[in-house]
Amino acid sequence: MDALCGACARARPRYGRARAVFVYDADSRGLVLAFKHADQTHAARTFAKWLMRAGAPLLEDADLLIPVPLHWTRLFARRYNQAALLAQALERECGVGAMPRALMRRRKTEPHVRMSAHNRWRNVKGAFDIHASAKGRIEGKRIVLIDDVMTTGATVSTCADALLRAGAGDVDVLTLARVVHAEET
Repeated sequence: MDALCGACARARPRYGRARAVFVYDADSRGLVLAFKHADQTHAARTFAKWLMRAGAPLLEDADLLIPVPLHWTRLFARRYNQAALLAQALERECGVGAMPRALMRRRKTEPHVRMSAHNRWRNVKGAFDIHASAKGRIEGKRIVLIDDVMTTGATVSTCADALLRAGAGDVDVLTLARVVHAEET
């Protein structure tokens, strides 16, 4: 039986299942931030092996891996999309095809750091869409959405909604880390 934490039940996520490699906490924060902001992109290979183990039940049913996109201005500043690096490394590990450009961020959103859950949801509302070239390729497919950290689920749920509106059969979520809120423990 699948169970939802209290925060997920209130949010009514549009995705099906969600898995993470580890809890985002003081012990894991350095790994994630070095990968995300300090050009430690070589870690994607190791993280992909971990993602494959943590996400095995999701990956065995998957047709496509789709990363959460960055807005072009953030991609230009950072020079890489960490979620896309994870999806591409995971593709090499498990053989499920990755589509790094299937989703697009239609508008620039504010960084979620120190933002309340309510404001995170407002911030990403309507921010994601499907590239026209990807629409026919995702129809009826079981998608595994890839991201680095899931905090409130606002971003992945909004992405899942865009994928489902475009005809995806199912959307699951696989992240490197998951923030666990006090009410979930």
